[in-house]
Amino acid sequence: MTEITLRPARPDDAADLAAVQNAIFDAGLRKTGVDEDRMRALYLDHPNTIRLTVADRGGRVLGFQWLGTAWPGNEYGVTLGWGMIGTHIRPDAGRSGIGRRLFAETLAAAQRAGLAHIDASIGDDNAPAFAYYQAMGFRPYRKSEGRTPHRLDLSPLSAAPHNH
Repeated sequence: MTEITLRPARPDDAADLAAVQNAIFDAGLRKTGVDEDRMRALYLDHPNTIRLTVADRGGRVLGFQWLGTAWPGNEYGVTLGWGMIGTHIRPDAGRSGIGRRLFAETLAAAQRAGLAHIDASIGDDNAPAFAYYQAMGFRPYRKSEGRTPHRLDLSPLSAAPHNH
């Protein structure tokens, strides 16, 4: 079997990113399907992108992970200056270590960018995402309509208890 490689996303990856998300939709783990234009707007051309990494096996994109910074009025209510993450892996490629490998790349990018926190806003009905993000060290920190935002604290000072 061909080895899985990680690489930065390319502008011509829009169709492959859409195929990954649509496979997730077909498995009942997303509420809507997507098209190439949506992938360009959400990930490839998003002005707040820090890193978009693709997992590829022999030319087939198995998954991807996006890291960006929160923007004013974002739909998830994430605090400005925080990182935001999205992980998307084909259901038939799950449990193969892709998520851990993607997150290692993303974590390094977050540290280089000087982020103190990363938010993962997880749909309340997405048990695989809860398990994944908790395994990566994210913890729930607030409640939101239809989702449970989790956060990862990157700076040692932000994780320390405050005695004020």
